Amino acid sequence: MASKEFTYQDVAEHNTKKDLYVVIHDEVYDCTKFVDEHPGGEEVLLDVAGQDSTEAFEDVGHSDEARETLAALKVGSLKRQAGDPKPKASLPGAVTPAAQGGGGAGVGLYAVVAIGGLIAYAAYQYLQQQQAAQNA
Repeated sequence: MASKEFTYQDVAEHNTKKDLYVVIHDEVYDCTKFVDEHPGGEEVLLDVAGQDSTEAFEDVGHSDEARETLAALKVGSLKRQAGDPKPKASLPGAVTPAAQGGGGAGVGLYAVVAIGGLIAYAAYQYLQQQQAAQNA
């Protein structure tokens, strides 16, 4: 079966519960029949109806089963044109830093705590020397 090509304008026209298309990784999916079955509720799909929902789809961390269900809903691919918005997530299955559970603080937080500790230690030593000088 030849894959149909859709423009963003074509997809944008399918933005209701009874006619709902989304774009994920430049592929177009007809989610109309799946709206009532979506485990996250219909509101989630309606929020991204007629739009590129790649980032929303990947941020949730969908299961392999969800990806198989999505594949069955594919109706074509997106034909990019000048002026179309750029995709926000570049790779299918890409794991965002937030999805890895790191929270984003990582080494930076440890550096701030270590520097703060050094400053506190230096201030303590300085105050001890000042107090010793006054008592002498």
